[in-house]
Amino acid sequence: MATDDVRIQGKKLKGLPKVSLHDHLDGGMRAQTVLELADDLDLDLPADDAAGLEDWFADHVESGSLEDYLEKFSLTVGVLQTREGLVRAAKEFVEDLADDGVVYGEVRWAPEQHLTRGLSLDDVVDAVQEGIEEGEDAADARGKDIRVGQLLTAMRQGSRSREIAELAVSWRGRGVVGFDLAGPEEGFPASNHRAAFDHLAERFFPATVHAGEGAGLASIRSALLDGRAVRLGHGVRIANDLDVVSREGEEVLVTFGDMARWVRDREITLELSPTSNLQSGAITAWGDTLDAHPFDLLYQLGFSVTVNVDNRLMSRTTLTRELGLLAQAFDYDLDDLEAFQLNAAAGAFLPVEEREELIEIIAEGFQR
Repeated sequence: MATDDVRIQGKKLKGLPKVSLHDHLDGGMRAQTVLELADDLDLDLPADDAAGLEDWFADHVESGSLEDYLEKFSLTVGVLQTREGLVRAAKEFVEDLADDGVVYGEVRWAPEQHLTRGLSLDDVVDAVQEGIEEGEDAADARGKDIRVGQLLTAMRQGSRSREIAELAVSWRGRGVVGFDLAGPEEGFPASNHRAAFDHLAERFFPATVHAGEGAGLASIRSALLDGRAVRLGHGVRIANDLDVVSREGEEVLVTFGDMARWVRDREITLELSPTSNLQSGAITAWGDTLDAHPFDLLYQLGFSVTVNVDNRLMSRTTLTRELGLLAQAFDYDLDDLEAFQLNAAAGAFLPVEEREELIEIIAEGFQR
């Protein structure tokens, strides 16, 4: 699907204001940048031009499992080990979001994975922040207003989560807006990182946790109880806690499990990523095509669903494309797409006053 020309009810989706909550720095690089940074560091890649590298990622992310999907990130993480590389990647990340109509975004990345060439944790956070600010300025010079905050990610298979939590809090007010836990879910529950989440909770610092992507309800339960997550990274398998009793046309009768009701009633944001969820096998229980994704069921039942890209390079996607695919699969109109952006604005890790301003920007943009 060509993203520049996608229209709904006569309006180009690319020009509508959007909010991006779940977008990985190492998964959102430009292929040409990966090539050039790899050349600078004398690293081998599986292709020698940008188109070939994009093809390689596209061919290798259809893994069917989260663990296999995550293996492909060694290439992009490998080139982001210098200050110059991090600044450049972050700057381009912001510029690409702005070009796609994003007015507020959060970029998540794991500082502990970028230390192999002598940088400290503070060094890498500072480099990414410099790149973000350069990207915001470059977008502004082209008449595009965008703000981007950092989410510092700890790796659930690692042992540095408390340290990353402390790092995130120390950068509060200087660009870091939240904490994330990512990595393979099976065998690495959020409960393994209780000390990190205690530190965050004691300081009233918000957390989102990858859960319900590579594992089921137990993963989500641990994210909510141990991680005290106010957003769920993907969270798609919360649909396993719903029992579809009957379907008559568009009418669906559903009974809720206690966890699903908790997530819905407390408006815990679901950071859903349709294309990525297909590629990682997160929706295998429902099918292997986009129209089998439980996104629409969750939306119709009142969950706070949001639309995200997860990894733009690996999935060859943009937020515009994801919205267009969903509109095509479920016959959504502009009101539906606006609702997803309003959900994302409400779930953003911003003060309430700034979230209200963001909601106004979205409403005005869709009205125009």
